[in-house]
Amino acid sequence: MIRQFSSWFSFFFFCADQILFPTSVIKVVLFEDKKGELKVILNRPKQLNCLTYEMFCQMLKKLGDYEEDPNARLVILKGNGRAFCAGGDVKSVLSFMTTGHWSFGASFYRKQLNLDYKIGTYKKPVVSIIDGIVMGGGAGLSLNSTFRIVTENTVFAMPEAAIGLFPDCSASHFLSRLPGFLGEYLGLTGSRLDGAEMVKYGLATHFVLSKDLASMENALDSLAASGSVDLSSISKTIHKFVHGPHLKKDSVYKRLDAINECFSKDTAEEILSSLEELAAKNEEKWIVHAIKSMTSVSPTSLKIFLRLIREGRTQNLKECLVREFRASCHILRRTVNSDFYEGGRALLVEKGRQPQWMPSKLDLVSDEMVGKYFCEVDNDDDWEPLHLPPRPAPAYFAPMLSCDARNFLVIYIDL
Repeated sequence: MIRQFSSWFSFFFFCADQILFPTSVIKVVLFEDKKGELKVILNRPKQLNCLTYEMFCQMLKKLGDYEEDPNARLVILKGNGRAFCAGGDVKSVLSFMTTGHWSFGASFYRKQLNLDYKIGTYKKPVVSIIDGIVMGGGAGLSLNSTFRIVTENTVFAMPEAAIGLFPDCSASHFLSRLPGFLGEYLGLTGSRLDGAEMVKYGLATHFVLSKDLASMENALDSLAASGSVDLSSISKTIHKFVHGPHLKKDSVYKRLDAINECFSKDTAEEILSSLEELAAKNEEKWIVHAIKSMTSVSPTSLKIFLRLIREGRTQNLKECLVREFRASCHILRRTVNSDFYEGGRALLVEKGRQPQWMPSKLDLVSDEMVGKYFCEVDNDDDWEPLHLPPRPAPAYFAPMLSCDARNFLVIYIDL
């Protein structure tokens, strides 16, 4: 049987995935159809479940079919191995574009954002079990779901600026909903949160010890099979296994006031200057790390993200994804510079090298340069904007709400 592809780019990625990861040998996504329930399991543990084009295609197809099944009640999304998902397979995408054309990367990214949008507006409850590393595209998959379970093993970060990209996959939406200016701090510095902190700030809904995950899944299996599935019953089932998360002594929670003071500034230059002034008075580890990060990653990426998250606070999920796609396409086609290709070469190919960013400093990145990332791509037949179909967000779509509203929703459902 000959498969139908929407474009030659789709065909190219399909063939590349089959050569690198033939599905006859390795099933990169496992699907378990149970009574009233679908389990979606990312299955590239050696690659930290980094996402490929074929994985997007498989999940979009399966989730699309399942959504219209009247007997379907619940989706569970998880990953095999020590990571939920460390993001998209950037190294492969860079290889495709270097030997082919930038629009291969745009096709990859378009498919990824369609999947994020599908999960974020899904008609059935989605439970993401985030046990281990979750970064980049992995956050886009899981943090748009209805229930987001974390454990003592969970480590969250958005470090894309280190390779000349920016926190994407709806980061301008979910990070902009965090309290104060915590989202700016996380996106501009690539700093990490653990599972307890994710619950505290509403990125996650429940904290469950990893040793209890199997029992919790079995309970959800039984609930789905019973047919008595609604938001309240799902949350009550999960709540039976909830463990009270404990914030560490050096948790970001302890320094929120200082973070808000620094990262509320209007520009990236002012944020960095504020951090340097604070460091002169107090050489705390987090301040030193923030300064080191902001002075070593792509200055252009920092300015793109800062504009995205500031504007994202007043935008819905769809609007954020469309703007992120446009900015990423300008990065891929080198509209202003080649920072993404330079970052990929230095850190992913040659590994451990310091990228040579152009421009090399924040004050050399003009507003005019940043503005180009937010304009339509002109005079390029290989580009088209991201078109997302109208899909009303479910009433329980927690990431659409403010942090306080998210926490209220979780408490309300659990009660």
